[in-house]
Amino acid sequence: MSWREAIERVLQEEARALHYSEISELILSKGYYKTEGATPDATVNAQITSSIKHEGEKSPFLKVSRGTFALRKAAPLDQSVSKPPVTLPPPTPLVLKEAQTATVEENSDESVIRCLGMYWQRDLVVWKNTPRVFGKQQASSKPVDFGNQRGIYILYDHHTVVYVGRSVDRPLGKRLYEHTIDRLGSRWDRFSWFGLLDVTDDGTLEEIPIQVTLPSLIATLEALLIEALEPPQNRKRGDDFSVMEYIQDVDPELKERELQNTLRAIEQKLRGQS
Repeated sequence: MSWREAIERVLQEEARALHYSEISELILSKGYYKTEGATPDATVNAQITSSIKHEGEKSPFLKVSRGTFALRKAAPLDQSVSKPPVTLPPPTPLVLKEAQTATVEENSDESVIRCLGMYWQRDLVVWKNTPRVFGKQQASSKPVDFGNQRGIYILYDHHTVVYVGRSVDRPLGKRLYEHTIDRLGSRWDRFSWFGLLDVTDDGTLEEIPIQVTLPSLIATLEALLIEALEPPQNRKRGDDFSVMEYIQDVDPELKERELQNTLRAIEQKLRGQS
């Protein structure tokens, strides 16, 4: 299936409105589309919003609320669509550019924050002068290194906030590394970050012009405070705050170390038995 066919298929099967991140997750988990891109959520969002913008009422998609979509008219499921998944070639630069443009237009009035990561674990990063800080949109998508991200970060001792900082002249990874060797070194084990740089489909970070409005700025400030303080009466991040969230991924160097340790343990056990 193409991205569009997979999106329609999922919305038909679920028969309800879904957020684009849910649609992306279902597409990948069901094997309706395979991609090596780093931003499947953003691609789904761009596919739908581009269709609505250019096709109008002829588009099969209907926007229910911010980031949430449904089919304009429910249609019977075509059972012949269920075919073995095919790995398609990467989109052409023109298609990617149109998708990125659609995503920017959809998010332009939402937030100065482009993406975020919540409660990432300190011990899943190899700390050095220029550390790599990996995250993914979905478990099966391409990892992105956020070490060069700019924005705001929060350090936690478990779930207690111990420090709030910013990365402007020095990137996120560098700032976090400095906190592993300064007075805060033994006082934090988790961190959250809110980034101003967007992620391209090939997994690189880039700065995108942002149209800041007063409502979007207020929504961003409210959302950041809610995320940091977690007041019990707030059940959501904030009105009209739609940001791409990434889940943490383990540094490949740590995976390699764990593999080597496992092999050495097996080798020692075999020697002991002999």
